[in-house]
Amino acid sequence: MDSEKVKLSVQKKIVCVSSLLLVAKFAAYYMTNSVGILTDALESIVNVVAGAISLYSLHLAIKPKDKDHPFGHGKIELISASSEGIMIILAGVMIIYEAVKRLLFPGDIQKLDIGIWIVALSGLVNYLLGLYSVRVGKKNNSIALVAGGKHLQSDTYSSVGLVLGLLALYFTGMSWIDSALGLIFGGIIIVTGILILRQTVTGLLDEADEKLLGEMAALLNGNMRPEWIDIHNTKIIKSGNYLYIDCDLTVPWYYTVEEGHRSGEALKKVLGERYGDRAQLTIHIDPCDITGTDKCESCLLRDCPHREKAFVGRRHIDVTTFTNNEPERG
Repeated sequence: MDSEKVKLSVQKKIVCVSSLLLVAKFAAYYMTNSVGILTDALESIVNVVAGAISLYSLHLAIKPKDKDHPFGHGKIELISASSEGIMIILAGVMIIYEAVKRLLFPGDIQKLDIGIWIVALSGLVNYLLGLYSVRVGKKNNSIALVAGGKHLQSDTYSSVGLVLGLLALYFTGMSWIDSALGLIFGGIIIVTGILILRQTVTGLLDEADEKLLGEMAALLNGNMRPEWIDIHNTKIIKSGNYLYIDCDLTVPWYYTVEEGHRSGEALKKVLGERYGDRAQLTIHIDPCDITGTDKCESCLLRDCPHREKAFVGRRHIDVTTFTNNEPERG
């Protein structure tokens, strides 16, 4: 099963399980009349709606690129994750509103023991489901699955605190604890939504991923060919599971078009062995201009018939040189 089908399969499971948990949590709320449990139930609505949106976005993301979408449809995953972040923030606001209202107008709480068991079991299920989603998302480079999984895991952390608070309420009978739980976890939920939005906005703006650039630089340093004099002006656009890479490759000035093409294909092969079909590489071939530069001193092509300076040492690629519009001069 390819990565896109795996992502769809995982998201379907998440939506189904989240729907069952939603029913269980609202049943617990109606039995107990606890605003603390209501916070868990309201966030479950977000889980189901956001999960359905993610499922639809993943379905769109696997569509092949076309003339209207030359980079494919992968960005829809970022839009999906953004919508989830917004809905999480709205859920947090609603929870805080309900908590304040309950603090001002207390209500009777009943069958709290049953509610505690339901919240605890739901939290455990959410943690396992979130762990599964994050692992598959990272393995298959799906920001939608990772965002959804982290949200499910945050549900678990809030569920642990909620269970402790409900136990305190159960044994002390102090009704204000219920409202305090709503205020605390409403705030936690809002922070979670803001963090998800921050990550997705970064992706939508195509902010440079220094971790990925550093990984690629290390890969090329370990597989450097003698005729690769310099690799620079590198740009990467992420679209779903795909990486669209644009870079300049400097080769000896006397190379023929065919020789330059072979050097570029060798570079594609190195990246292809690491990233497979995910990496779509476009290369601009530059000739070296040895006059007035230190290219000779860092060039590994020791049998170059036009060498003007002795080889001193290879200049390793790092994020700075990798992304510079022009290679550094001596």
